[in-house]
Parts: sequence; C-alpha cells; structure tokens
Amino acid sequence: MIDVGPIISNGTDSDVRAVAAAIDEACRDLGFFVISGHGIDAQLRSDLDDAAREFFALPDERKAAIAMPRAGIAWRGWFPVGGELTSGRPDQKEGIYFGQEHGADHPGVKAGRPLHGANLFPQQPQRLRPLVLDYLDALTTLGQGVLEAVALALGLPRGWFRTNLTDDPVVLFRIFHYPPAPPTADDWGVGEHTDYGLLTLLGQDDNAGLQVRTTNGWVDVPPDADTFVCNIGDMLERLTGGRYRSTPHRVRNTSGAERLSYPFFLDPSWDAAVDRLPIVERPPDDDETAAQRWDHASVHGFSGTYGDYLLQKVSKVFPELAAQPTGAGSKAGTATAS
Repeated sequence: MIDVGPIISNGTDSDVRAVAAAIDEACRDLGFFVISGHGIDAQLRSDLDDAAREFFALPDERKAAIAMPRAGIAWRGWFPVGGELTSGRPDQKEGIYFGQEHGADHPGVKAGRPLHGANLFPQQPQRLRPLVLDYLDALTTLGQGVLEAVALALGLPRGWFRTNLTDDPVVLFRIFHYPPAPPTADDWGVGEHTDYGLLTLLGQDDNAGLQVRTTNGWVDVPPDADTFVCNIGDMLERLTGGRYRSTPHRVRNTSGAERLSYPFFLDPSWDAAVDRLPIVERPPDDDETAAQRWDHASVHGFSGTYGDYLLQKVSKVFPELAAQPTGAGSKAGTATAS
C-alpha cells in the first residue's frame, strides 16, 4: 500500500503536487493509501484511545445511557455488538456514532434533517467529550488537505472540493470495538462494503483485522497506530466516472485482543448534487458497474443529493432508526446523557 507521506495543508501548489501524484497512483490502483507525517497530535490520539477503552469496558447497561435511539434521527450514540448490519447481517462489533456538534439553532436541526443534531456523550469517562470534539476538528482539517491534493491529482484547482462540495461537509466519526473472534468464526466484525462519501481517514490500534479486496484477492492491511489509512468512497468514484474506485473492504478481529478503530468520514455537503467531472470522457455503463460491485448497485445510477444517497445507505445499517419520522419537529438528539 502506497504511503503518500506528509499532507501539506499550508504548502505551495508545488509542495502538494508531489503528494497529489502519489495519491493519484494509489487511487487508480487500489483506492487505499497510507498517510504518515499527518501532523495529528500523538497525545490526542493516545488519550482518545484510553478514554474509548474505558467506555467500552463498562457494562452494557451503563453504555446504554447513550444508546442511539436516545438521539432520534440524529443517529448518534452507542450500539451493542450485533446492533449494526452490513448487507443485512449483524456485525460482530459495538461502537459509538458521532458527528458535527449541531446546536438547536442549526438550520438542519430546525428542519428535522436526519444525521443532524447534538452528540451523545457518556458521564464516564467525561473526558471523552472534549477529546472527540478536538479530534473532529483536527481530522476535518486533515481531510480537507487530502482533498486539496486529490483536486490537483485530477487537474482541478486546489480548492475545488471546498468550493463545490465540502464548504459545509457532512462529517461523521465512529469508534468501533471489535471483541476477539476465534479464527474459524464465520461472522465478520464488519462485512464486505464500500464507504459512501469522499474520504475515510482510519485510525487503528496495533491489532490487525482490516482486509482490502484487490484483483489478486483479499489482502491484510498491517496495523500502525502512528499513521492513517485513507480510502476513497462512492462519491469520488461517481465524480471521476470510475477513474478512482471505492474499494470493498472488511474486518475480522483474529488478533486475540480487543481491537479498536477510529474511522472518520469527510463527505459532501448534505444538499450537494454530486455530478461527474468534465474530465470524464464517457459516462460509465450503470449495468456493468453494478454487476462489478459488492452490492450490485451502481454509484452512477442514482439521482438526488448526497443527503439522499447517505440516508438510503445508512437506513439499511440501522433499519429501526430509519423508521422514525423526519422533518421539522422530529427529535434530533440531545446533549450529554446521564
């Protein structure tokens, strides 16, 4: 897997072009790459890991104080092992969903827009709240820097994504806990899938589990707590007409230890229409693309906004939450739970 080296958010275009060339190679080949020299504070990552482990060590009844149904359509909070589905099958993991911290006066909250609202944070450990919010800010900056390099790789102005798609991005963050699984288990921590948006920045601990599908079969991604694994999502495949592909991946924890991972998603604005770039020479064949994908659904065939696409996908992960009413007046989450 290609290491694209430092992401230079404040460098010149020539500084970023070297990174862009490496990203372009990685996205044409695998859709995954590694970022070292990212500038994210190591102490912040360590403290977040410690706080997350303290939370997941609590009994389920304590964790349930911030269970996802309490957040309503904001879709924030904790879910137990088996509480999330991939392709209709329960995943062998538990986790906490976070997103941008939206106050009651946010337009999306007032409108009853799904995935908008306040985060749910536990009373124990209380330090999880400031750590998560600091991490969200830091990873948003890093993600925008990666997109600047992606823009240059595609022959676009450096600020194209921020101008056209990510001025008000959908920012989502998960902390996942994978209990140890026996090597012969048929169940996956996360089954085969692709990510929905533009970019995923994945922080890992030192325990293996992530696998990526290549033309030569499934390969293990070596764990490294000091770097980020970055992969592109469905919207970048759609934008580029398949020049870049969102690559299927999956997780099974056979390390014998408790595995934690920290996927951060930087996605288009909720109301953005994600159309093909002018560089696309010919429209892709929807039927051919769908036949090649893990879910047999073409990313080029849908119409609507990114919010429409995201809601359709996430509704399959948490069908009970998806059944809740949306629109003005719907519950969009509350602050810290007791």
